Amino acid sequence: MVERGSGAGLRRGLGNRHIQFIALGGAIGTGLFYGSSESIGQAGPAVVVCYLVGGAVIFLIMRALGEMSVHRPRPGSFSAYAYEYWSPRAGFVAGWNYWFDYTVVSMAELSVVGEYVQFWAPQVPAWVSSAVFLVVVTAVNLVTVKAYGEVEFWLALVKIVAIGGMIVGGLLLICTGIGGPPIGVANLWAHGGFAPHGLRGVLLGLVVVMFSFGGVELIGVTAGEAGDPARTIPRAINGVVGRILIFYVGTIAVMVTLHPWDRLGSAGSPLVTIFSGLGIAGAAHILNVVVLTAAVSAFNSFLYANGRMLYSLAQQGNAPDALASTNRHGSPWLGVLVSAACTGTTVLLDYLFPGRAFVYIMAVATISVVITWVLILVTHLKFRARLAADGQRSDFPMPGHPVTTWIALAFLAGVVALMALSPSYRIALVVGPIWVALLLVAHELRHRVGSGRPPRIDG
Repeated sequence: MVERGSGAGLRRGLGNRHIQFIALGGAIGTGLFYGSSESIGQAGPAVVVCYLVGGAVIFLIMRALGEMSVHRPRPGSFSAYAYEYWSPRAGFVAGWNYWFDYTVVSMAELSVVGEYVQFWAPQVPAWVSSAVFLVVVTAVNLVTVKAYGEVEFWLALVKIVAIGGMIVGGLLLICTGIGGPPIGVANLWAHGGFAPHGLRGVLLGLVVVMFSFGGVELIGVTAGEAGDPARTIPRAINGVVGRILIFYVGTIAVMVTLHPWDRLGSAGSPLVTIFSGLGIAGAAHILNVVVLTAAVSAFNSFLYANGRMLYSLAQQGNAPDALASTNRHGSPWLGVLVSAACTGTTVLLDYLFPGRAFVYIMAVATISVVITWVLILVTHLKFRARLAADGQRSDFPMPGHPVTTWIALAFLAGVVALMALSPSYRIALVVGPIWVALLLVAHELRHRVGSGRPPRIDG
């Protein structure tokens, strides 16, 4: 295939460790280190159950995406699959919704970077720090994909090692006290019970928890640049979901055991709050480095994904031709710059609405990521129907299909219904339908005007 624009197209430079850590970098970020305060406030210690249930559904979604990614590894991932197995309209909606989704999530990650920096330099406005990191991360995304993969690998490794150390250290404090009396596990039920707000609280906690898992779809996006997708994608999907569950469940369990859940608060990172309260010298500074790295790593992963999604949309004819251009390093440079510029609006939000931007951004991001997951699952149903009609077999079949696919869809429908019960998330139920309607109108306008050329899709 001949690429339009400059450059030589995307290059397959990502190995298994790169793919796994890119996905971990996207999924283990603000949702765990910052947004976990809200989910704990809703469910109390029972938030651990929320993460287990949500993680099981995410595994099903990832297996559905993984089956399609192994069959046809493409840079546009589920947008390209929706285009091929569903309709051009579905490909348009899937691609632009995903780009919007992770532009908004990138804004969420970037919006808290400044607050973490203020832990050391309270006199520095949050928007200034956000602007600096925006420029640095954008520069990283304009180099070769292998170099980007290495940077993201080490960024993600920092927080993964730190989380592992935090879990081990927390268990030592719980069991031995390290020089004092053991803390024990009484905090799991001593402050209103294991589920202090009952079933309603647990269900509402699921809404925040599902946002936390957003980002695992990056595995599908990396398929177009994976060195050996038939081998690396199955290994990455089977491995990354388990690792995310261990990190999330382990971290949250230690948090609510070490410290009463109703005292964690919603200001700053709960991890820093815990270890500062325990009086461990220097621990708060170390953990603030970790949470800052986590946010930057997640933003780095999302900017990578957004650049590739615009590249794929341009190949489909669903975005301007110029976005299909790559530079001499094989990076879709214009897609990266456009995505970075849109993400940069969070700097303005932090300036205009200091301290309030995050909750609104997270509400909109949640409904958008749910739309993405629904599109993946419906596309998977159509993909399997096409394989059956053509007499083909899958090399990485989703377990329990089609029952498990429908179970995951029903669960997501329940999450949307629960959002109506939460004042913080009701705005998303208004924004979501309006956004989908705008996408459908935009597709119809594009279809009527016409692109004047057939689509060209990698794969």
